Amino acid sequence: MKKYTLLFITLLTLMSFVMGMRSGEFLYFPGNNGGLTVENTVLSFSRNKPADTNCKEAFDVPDSSRFTRIVLAQGFDEPLGMAILPNNDVLLAERKGSVKIYNRKTKQVKTIRNFNVFSGIEDGLLGIATDPDFSKNHWVYFYYSVAGDHAVNRLSRFVLLGDVLVQNSEKVLLEIPTQRKYCCHSAGYISFDSNGLLYLSTGDNTNAEETEGYTPVDERPGRALADDQATAANTNDLRGKILRIKPLENGTYAIPEGNLFPPGNPKGRPEIYIMGLRNPYRFSVDRKNNYLYWGDVGPDTKVMGDEGELMSYDEINQARRPGFYGWPYFLGNNQAFPKYDFETKTLGAKNDPVNPINDSPNNTGERDLPPAQAAMIWYGKKNSKTFPLLGNGGASAMAGPVYYADLFPDAPYKLPNYYNGKLFIYEWIRGWIMAVSFDKNGNYLSMEPFLKHLNFKAPVDMQFGNDGALYVLEYGTNWFSKNMDAKLVRIEYQEGNRNPVAEIQTDKQYGASPFSVQFSGKKSIDHDQDDKLFYTWNIDNKEFNGPIVNYTYTKVGAHTVSLTVTDDKGGRGIASIQIFAGNTPPEVRIETISNRSFYWDNSLFDYSVVVKDQEETTINPERIKVSFGYLPRGKDVAVILTQNQDAGNFNYLKGQQLTATLDCKSCHSVDKASVGPTYLAISERYSGKQGAANYLSDKIIQGGSGVWGERAMIPHPELSKIDAEEIVNYIFSLIDKSEGNRPLKDGIVLKEHIGKGIDGLYLLNATYTDQGANGIEPLQSRDYITLRNPFVQAEDFDEGNVRLGTITTEFLSYATSINHNSFIRFNSIDLLNVKQLKYRVRAQSGGSIEVRLGNKNGPLISSITIPARIAGAQAQWMEMLTELKETKAVGALYFVFTDETDKKNLFDIDWIYFSNKNYR
Repeated sequence: MKKYTLLFITLLTLMSFVMGMRSGEFLYFPGNNGGLTVENTVLSFSRNKPADTNCKEAFDVPDSSRFTRIVLAQGFDEPLGMAILPNNDVLLAERKGSVKIYNRKTKQVKTIRNFNVFSGIEDGLLGIATDPDFSKNHWVYFYYSVAGDHAVNRLSRFVLLGDVLVQNSEKVLLEIPTQRKYCCHSAGYISFDSNGLLYLSTGDNTNAEETEGYTPVDERPGRALADDQATAANTNDLRGKILRIKPLENGTYAIPEGNLFPPGNPKGRPEIYIMGLRNPYRFSVDRKNNYLYWGDVGPDTKVMGDEGELMSYDEINQARRPGFYGWPYFLGNNQAFPKYDFETKTLGAKNDPVNPINDSPNNTGERDLPPAQAAMIWYGKKNSKTFPLLGNGGASAMAGPVYYADLFPDAPYKLPNYYNGKLFIYEWIRGWIMAVSFDKNGNYLSMEPFLKHLNFKAPVDMQFGNDGALYVLEYGTNWFSKNMDAKLVRIEYQEGNRNPVAEIQTDKQYGASPFSVQFSGKKSIDHDQDDKLFYTWNIDNKEFNGPIVNYTYTKVGAHTVSLTVTDDKGGRGIASIQIFAGNTPPEVRIETISNRSFYWDNSLFDYSVVVKDQEETTINPERIKVSFGYLPRGKDVAVILTQNQDAGNFNYLKGQQLTATLDCKSCHSVDKASVGPTYLAISERYSGKQGAANYLSDKIIQGGSGVWGERAMIPHPELSKIDAEEIVNYIFSLIDKSEGNRPLKDGIVLKEHIGKGIDGLYLLNATYTDQGANGIEPLQSRDYITLRNPFVQAEDFDEGNVRLGTITTEFLSYATSINHNSFIRFNSIDLLNVKQLKYRVRAQSGGSIEVRLGNKNGPLISSITIPARIAGAQAQWMEMLTELKETKAVGALYFVFTDETDKKNLFDIDWIYFSNKNYR
């Protein structure tokens, strides 16, 4: 049966080949009614090729090593948009009002203007774009929320001369009245098409707080601000739209032909090109055919859609002509919402997508709307059945540019022809970028990940520069805050010789002033291995050469360091890092006279926490956090601790890890305001209340809204109830005073592990957060000790040249293929109070085990001979005990296997037991 299934799949693949599918694109067979589904199948051949491209170049998926990601600048305060100038300098707009410019030559960022904006809810400095004829007229357009009591968002034009935004050059083209009482949805992106027409996206500006799981169509008296029929579905309102106008030289605008409503219609604004949108946050206009693409950020609803999923869809749309795109009546492929009556709490009839009607008392426009247009791509919080590549979780869909190779004929970093004609879409929350392909008629065909090995931190804008590079602006991890990982990056593609990939390493990033730092570029790589590399550093505007540079900082503050790595064929890569002078990380040290590696039944573990800080004469004991606990399964704890997690009670470590790895961090943090409530606020509201843990764990899985304001809780249906409870328990632990903070000095009898297997460990963690100094933020340092079971599995070695064997019936793994002079090594082993070693071995040809400190030829501290198996006898596992010289060393421990006759397969080892007793 299997061979026929394989033959059928092969035939389907060949059929796709004959039909002209393009290499690297993903096939999807719907598989309804029990049909076969083949997803994510990649073809490596093609029947046809465009006449103007090379076959191999057009159809082979490009080698990811030919893309270089260069961080140009970082540490922005809510960057929302960029405008790439003809010389490839970059203008940047931050939501709170700052306009900055990145100078490609100096590699520095300069603030050139601070708009006085209203930055409540989602408003602020929202959009920025340069005029298509910027080289001649120097016009730059901004869309911003005017500060003060006059609640309007304004589209204005300014003159930019060099890096000076001329103050009195403002020309106000358009003002759109808004409401600032309720959140949200401002949008505000600006872009031009190839005919010089300006497009502006506007959000629905409707109360999204009290939808009760439906759409905001509240028609009760006094509730107009909660009715999207007054904005997005209103033909006489400019909100919830994409507008299209022709800017004129005198600072006004004209209405171009072909908009949705002609001039002179008292119930239809002629600026409207697309209507029926919720939050069309990012869009682009195809430079060849002027097709409009946009991402519309979706709601959180409890209405079930046609595919058995909640209709909480984000959309990627394509418009070839003006139209109505459904909101708040339809989403996705015109799936309709029932009309919810907020007065009676009942559901009414659904609107008709062919003949939609807006009969809301809050509607000031046409009652009969244009036919609703379906989305090109739509997806919810679960894995989409129709678009499975898009993943799950929170979502904020964005549409970027369409790439055309012939628009960059001589550009040094132009993408390969493989991407010719493909649309780039991206995701703020999920962090991916996809390349979307179209058929010959311009219809959606397929999508594929773009640079999926890279992690983008909330990409918020994406454009091509004149150099052919793809510029990506990343907002950063936390909402409504300055983020050190908010950055401007340039993605370059290089044919032939590949660019080096620059990487900076430092021995320290923070320190008192003056302090010395060693910079190393030795981890920079070049995928063309024969290339010779050269290193140029820019440190405090001084140039240094060589792979390693030492520099002493004498001025306090943040300092940007850049490294340019060039090869002998003209390729180059750039990396940057910030160094902070003025605050030294505190020193945290755990002292103990007990063993630092192992625990034994009822043994005593003592400790003392010592903290020092160079900038603080007195250590604040309230800032010292000490925790101790037993983890039944904890081999990866060291990894978790290096992720800058706060010290806490380790009974809640799994929940803490889940909040860090899921999309929770997109909306929440422990104590800093973001789009959602802080974990501390949640804990304070619910901790100790009956049924709260069950209620919150259900809400994490199912989602919900209306408790904390305008933002709905994203559902996580893939999460188990147990994991959701772990998250809730961790959140509650943040203010759980019953656990308290462990004393700075104590002795603990180790007995919690008894009867719980051998996989667990004890973890003692101590952190101290200083108070900050000289304008540098507070810094945290930690020390920790992990104590593991003295039964150490041989296969858990850190390094070795033996193989692993398994007995599947016994679920047993062991070290095998042990020959003369082979070894296994375990790092950081403390032998204090270890008296003997016990081995579980299985004899083969026989040999010796030598235990050495530090290296294979280090001091010998133990040895034992394993006798050869008797000829004809069956190999049996046995336990053997040997003495160990008393030692207080902590370090690498080598088990070296020897035999004077150089035999093979000396023996097998299952485990090693480090005993603290003397057995006779």
